[in-house]
Amino acid sequence: MDLDFERCYRAVDSRDQRFDGWFYTGVTTTGIYCRPSCPATTPKRENVRFFPSAAAAQRAGLRACRRCRPDAVPGSPDWDIRADVVGRAMRLIGDGVVDREGIPGLAARVGYTERHLHRMLVAEVGAGPLALARAQRAQTARILVETTELGLAEIAFAAGFGSVRQFNDTIREVYAVAPSDLRTAARARAARAGSGAPGALTLRLAYRPPLHAGALLDFLALRAVPGVEEVDAGSYHRGLRLPHGPAEVTLTPTPGYVTATLRLTDVRDLAPAVARCRRLLDLDADPEAVDATLAADPALAAAVAKEPGVRVPRAVDGFEMVVRAIVGQQVSVAGARTLLARLVTAGPVDHAAGADADGTPVGRGLRPFPSAEEVLALPDSAFGMPAARRASIRAVAAEVAAGRLDLDPGADRAELARRLTALPGIGPWTAGYVAMRGVGDPDTFLGTDLGVRQGAAALGLPDDPKTLDAYAGRWRPWRSYAVIRLWRAE
Repeated sequence: MDLDFERCYRAVDSRDQRFDGWFYTGVTTTGIYCRPSCPATTPKRENVRFFPSAAAAQRAGLRACRRCRPDAVPGSPDWDIRADVVGRAMRLIGDGVVDREGIPGLAARVGYTERHLHRMLVAEVGAGPLALARAQRAQTARILVETTELGLAEIAFAAGFGSVRQFNDTIREVYAVAPSDLRTAARARAARAGSGAPGALTLRLAYRPPLHAGALLDFLALRAVPGVEEVDAGSYHRGLRLPHGPAEVTLTPTPGYVTATLRLTDVRDLAPAVARCRRLLDLDADPEAVDATLAADPALAAAVAKEPGVRVPRAVDGFEMVVRAIVGQQVSVAGARTLLARLVTAGPVDHAAGADADGTPVGRGLRPFPSAEEVLALPDSAFGMPAARRASIRAVAAEVAAGRLDLDPGADRAELARRLTALPGIGPWTAGYVAMRGVGDPDTFLGTDLGVRQGAAALGLPDDPKTLDAYAGRWRPWRSYAVIRLWRAE
């Protein structure tokens, strides 16, 4: 985003929450930084600076406002959808790659030297990868301090800090209070609000309104794989595979935020768990920009007006999404669910929740989707599908297990499409479905998809794939969102 001073100041003066996450407001006289919608008195022009990221504001010596919690706003839609190196790097940092693999690992994943990657990030985001990772560690630590009974030393290392001293210094610098003071204030708030589920972390995932929660839950419920996912009473539950072990999450959309209840094997997985849940529900999207483009077409205007804020349900695991796409080739959604459930139950059981001190099971006992290595180890009888389709799944699993196929959120989308379509049994539809849901491309159009064509016909649009594909050009750069709209219209 171009940080034009006048435009940014007008957003701050009007407390426009649509700009939360796009930029941050630094106030030089108080030494704090805020989100644009902070309810505090608008500062004078001469005392204001604008920053493209929280890390950039912290790098300038500012601390986070304790009133508006700027570190908890939705991420910038730019970093969520951009396919360039900076966008890919930002998604990988959000997934915790720097904490697990360091700066060399991040640079290797995006294919640039550490120095050049640092220069690009500073130029676009105002901070290098270490500063960005440090800002994320501070937020993770704050959540753990406020929502768990873990010792502060445990939290320091769980959040990715190298020492307790580094943890204490960073918390004091970013929040202007000691970690123990954060915990005391949080306990007072919890006492007033009541406690959450025992043994679980409960936090709020912010989003930019509007959010059509019903469309998200309808989509996920229709495709929920038994044993891995459940949808009931307005909540979505699923098992997760995280870097340090399995987990289970419950996501409940409410006005203004999504309540996430997490049961983690290892608290070091908090940051990647949050990043993957946000990605799954497309919470960093800019729905007003999407809806404005789609509503400009008379064919979609009524649907957008009736259901604003429809998102693209994405994925917590790129490999899982490729398998879903292959299994779903030329079969019904219900048929795909049956085949996927058979595949899941044939693999090893790896539940996340375990049991409490009395041996009573906690959570729902949901498991993560099988890994590439686990799928490769399954017998042919576990697949329940034609040999050619089974061979396609095995081919993908072999490429992922060998590290030759990158399905992470920072994957190069063009390279991913090239590698996928080079594998047996994977054509443009499958690669497009993975691009849309697996790696979050906002501008993929599935013109040959039967449901898309039926939805187009229901809206009076051409249903011939070639003609429809040409027509869809008017929906750029949000054609993935148009696909969801057409599926809902069929």
